[in-house]
Amino acid sequence: MRLGVLDVGSNTVHLLVVDAHEGARPLPAHSDKSELRLAEHLTDDGAIDDAGRDRLIECVRHALEVAENRGTEDMLAFATSALRDAPNSLDVLAHVRSETGVDLEVLTGEDEARLTFLAVRRWFGWSSGHLLVMDIGGGSLEMAAGIDETPEALMSLPLGAGRLTRTMLRHDPPDAKDVKALRKHVRSQIAATLRPFEALGQPDHPVATSKTFRSLARITGAPPSSDGDMVARMLSLEDLAKWVPKLAGMSADKRAGLPGVSPERAHQLLAGAIVAEAAMDLLHIEEVQVCPWALREGLILRRLDWMRGEA
Repeated sequence: MRLGVLDVGSNTVHLLVVDAHEGARPLPAHSDKSELRLAEHLTDDGAIDDAGRDRLIECVRHALEVAENRGTEDMLAFATSALRDAPNSLDVLAHVRSETGVDLEVLTGEDEARLTFLAVRRWFGWSSGHLLVMDIGGGSLEMAAGIDETPEALMSLPLGAGRLTRTMLRHDPPDAKDVKALRKHVRSQIAATLRPFEALGQPDHPVATSKTFRSLARITGAPPSSDGDMVARMLSLEDLAKWVPKLAGMSADKRAGLPGVSPERAHQLLAGAIVAEAAMDLLHIEEVQVCPWALREGLILRRLDWMRGEA
């Protein structure tokens, strides 16, 4: 079947169309992104303003049109922390449903961690043993670990690259004191949640997903996306530690000139790098491998598993 996955994040509304069949790897058929930038449409209390709501509806309508033109038979539509944390999320969701007919499933942070872990497990297989998976989004950091398809330890923290940039790095380039305060904040938040992960021992295969980790790996020398998904892309803590002060000394425009860094995400790359460095350091992870599958693929796999159970 041809399946559409509509991902409403902090920065973009991303439609992924795949050909998905039981027992086969989901094959991407089309990808379409619309710039959303919900962070620019938040009121002082974190609510989404009318302009942000209307922009979201516009993006969803566009995605539906693309999905129809691509022959999509079914649609999975979900939203993450961008809507999860907004005080007026129910009102925004109701407007989206009324105007487009799309009923967005708002995932919890734990849902994100579980589904991303499932995707990574299926990508690397059982031979990868004890997996540790890290994902840095616009609004939150998720981590999960375990030896099965369901993680034994998981967490979700409000340490997304966009959120931290908006709340703690207000200058461009950032002030040194703000960078120092952010590093302290991130490390304390992560350190307080690590006991379940430490109880499992060191992972056999540390893995990272998300655009943030892909960009960080790319600027430290990993192969470009044009080389394909099957090429191993690694990010070492040593390289990351060297790049954090470099990124802190750059403006967003200069970061956008780095390989693998898009202009719309350049402003939040430093915050993402600080979170990645803290998580790897506190867990004593020297290197992570970047996985091309993440949350969207996890949702597809969950749907296929459900269809198999119904058959």
